[in-house]
Amino acid sequence: MKRGSALRAAFLSLNPGSGRLFVAVLLGAASVLGFAPFYLFPVPVAALAGLAWLWLASRNARQAFTLGFGFGLGYFLVGTSWVFVSMHDFGGMAWPVAGFATLFFCSYLALFPALAGWAVGRIRAPQWVRLAIVFPAAWVLWEWVRGWLFTGFPWLALGYSQAPDGPLSGFAGVLGVYGVSLLTAASAGLLVWLASALTASRGARPLRRLSAIFLHPALMTLTLLWLAGWALLQAPWTAPAGEPITVSLVQGNIEQDLKWRPEAARATLESYLDLALSARGRLVLLPETALPVFNVDLPASYMEALARPAHDRNGDLLTGIPEYVQADPPRYYNSVMSFGTSPTQTYRKYHLVPFGDYVPHWIFLTWVMHTLEIPMSDFSRGEPYQHPLNVAGQRVAVNICYEDAFGEEVIRQLPEATLLANFTNDAWWGKSAASDQHLQISQMRALETGRYMLRATNTGVTAIVDERGHVVRAAPQFAVAVVEGLAQGRTGSTPYVLWGNWACLALVCAGLIVPILLSRWRRGGATP
Repeated sequence: MKRGSALRAAFLSLNPGSGRLFVAVLLGAASVLGFAPFYLFPVPVAALAGLAWLWLASRNARQAFTLGFGFGLGYFLVGTSWVFVSMHDFGGMAWPVAGFATLFFCSYLALFPALAGWAVGRIRAPQWVRLAIVFPAAWVLWEWVRGWLFTGFPWLALGYSQAPDGPLSGFAGVLGVYGVSLLTAASAGLLVWLASALTASRGARPLRRLSAIFLHPALMTLTLLWLAGWALLQAPWTAPAGEPITVSLVQGNIEQDLKWRPEAARATLESYLDLALSARGRLVLLPETALPVFNVDLPASYMEALARPAHDRNGDLLTGIPEYVQADPPRYYNSVMSFGTSPTQTYRKYHLVPFGDYVPHWIFLTWVMHTLEIPMSDFSRGEPYQHPLNVAGQRVAVNICYEDAFGEEVIRQLPEATLLANFTNDAWWGKSAASDQHLQISQMRALETGRYMLRATNTGVTAIVDERGHVVRAAPQFAVAVVEGLAQGRTGSTPYVLWGNWACLALVCAGLIVPILLSRWRRGGATP
């Protein structure tokens, strides 16, 4: 009997009620509307406010954990459903196995919002402190951990939902994407604090109630926060460097199923040669691994023909290409190489994607590799600190595919670089929202650094993004296209370039440690 009572008590401590759990899942799913291609930046603020309200109503930290898990499950199942497409449609994994792997992956990601909920339920502090300080600090702490644990998966970090037009994105140049996440979560907490005050003022005279609302610290702080963000969006962190340069961004639209087939290599090379010959820019960019053969296997005459139009305009061509380096044992790199007027230069991808660029030695996940059919998945890692490529009169900070999701790594080439360039093959994700989400990540990198971002992709979104994160010109997805336009090189440093994520992490630590210390001090002072 005692054992049954203990089990029942344990269940009740975890169970927040099916209704509230279902609402948490719906709120997480709705949050995805803040991200590309929807760009409804107020929605995640409102959804997080709903989650914070549920957390406040929880009996204990364990129930807050469960609600956070439900929110995260809805958030990632809807926001990263393209993982299933990658594994099933292009990785050759049977759909039941791919479905289970997707659910497992999203459940792992949901643990981080759950841990944030546990922290909010665990830390004892006044309600307004928990809402406006502890809640955003806990959310960003675990979001940041998610961004580096097991090589990191920072996709759908909350701050991305505010780029490029949300007022809070103005803080990107100061605190980076995690700082924007912090202030987005703080806005949600402030809304709940204000709503709590409204509930408490029921029955008061209308005039007194209105004054209580408009003079409430939550509303005043929220208003100042969003006005400050809007003002920072106008801040001239960087300055133009020279005249704008003409650029051509090539989108080959090579089907992923054909990309690595030897019999299709000739047609791919001819297609990219034709597109390069039609390009009119001084700087021409081809996507990640656009040329599906090793650099040592390409005839010099082909590379000369590919780069000739840019060379004739005193410019250069940058292309993604698998690079072979003779060593013992031989090494292979996912690289970008330059050809044209300037000496040939190389950037080698540093932040490799597990199961995409290399096979990790994680024993409990080796079964995945027995079911996936991913070519070119044994690349070596490039150096963590590489210099920008000096091409076409610009200094281009290159990042390949997923690397642009790590702002703290992109800024390693700054302030030396005048332009950012992302080389991507997003065909793995099919016709999902992932390519648009990836574009939004690039928009955030532009806001953080005050630099243009040039995106050359295989199937989209190929685009020119200005220093304020706005798309200047883009190609339609899943079409053969060349995006022609102007890109303005820029010099100078935003505060984020100077201090990276450290300023945001300092705020996060203060937001968690100070309430804990104050709580202990109060308890100690109350002790006779």
